[in-house]
Amino acid sequence: MKKIFNLALMTLIGTQMLFFASCTSYKNVPYIQNSAYVDYSEGARLYDARIMPKDQLTITVNCPRDPEATAIYNLTVQTEITLNMSRRTSTQQPSLQTYLVSNKGEINFPELGMLKVVGMTKTELEEYIANKLHGQYLKEKPIVTVTMSNYKVAVMGEVSQPGIYTVTNGKVNIFEALAMARDLTIHGQRENVKLIREDATGRKEVVELNLNDANVINSPYYQLQQNDIIYVTPNKVKAKNSGIGSETSLWFSATSILVSLASLLYNILK
Repeated sequence: MKKIFNLALMTLIGTQMLFFASCTSYKNVPYIQNSAYVDYSEGARLYDARIMPKDQLTITVNCPRDPEATAIYNLTVQTEITLNMSRRTSTQQPSLQTYLVSNKGEINFPELGMLKVVGMTKTELEEYIANKLHGQYLKEKPIVTVTMSNYKVAVMGEVSQPGIYTVTNGKVNIFEALAMARDLTIHGQRENVKLIREDATGRKEVVELNLNDANVINSPYYQLQQNDIIYVTPNKVKAKNSGIGSETSLWFSATSILVSLASLLYNILK
């Protein structure tokens, strides 16, 4: 019976050792590990987001010397705002109208009509509208300001706080997006982060990024575009635990019962 007891005990210890030995290796956890060997000249360029279909643009036009002349270009809409949730009272407050970029890449701007804006940067569109208005519609060259109202990215998978995040400055990189999602969990694969992207023509692609490799900062996918989706793949430990978590608990319980029975029989029959 002593042999049975020893066998059961060794089985329990061996199972636990195998379980903990399967934990994630430290070398797969730190980001950008080989930063000393990166050619930083490759990424020496500033990123500027380009307008895509379904973007919502807020456009303001101002002439400091003649502000009344630009009123037609700064259209407003009435937005309902709730003042008192208990009484459900509300008021109307004007806000600037947004322009939805069509699937053809166009917006309908006052007096200028349909404008092809897809593929332009914010700065390029500002200069384009200012030049179109100057001379023909406005004596003074106006100051045009364009902002993207619905610039967002989605982060999902093995992160602490998955969700859809709005970007206010029109620029965000892969690490900033993960920081907004409170970073990867310990079960997320740093070397296999998937980026899902759709371009202006509707073509979709899935790209795998290795965040352990410092060369990721030179990747054309390092800077995210609006509507990008980041999916952090779970590692093997998480995958196994999710599939056999309850079975593992039952296995440990059964092993513990077996050890207890073997110990009891040993004490009775010795």
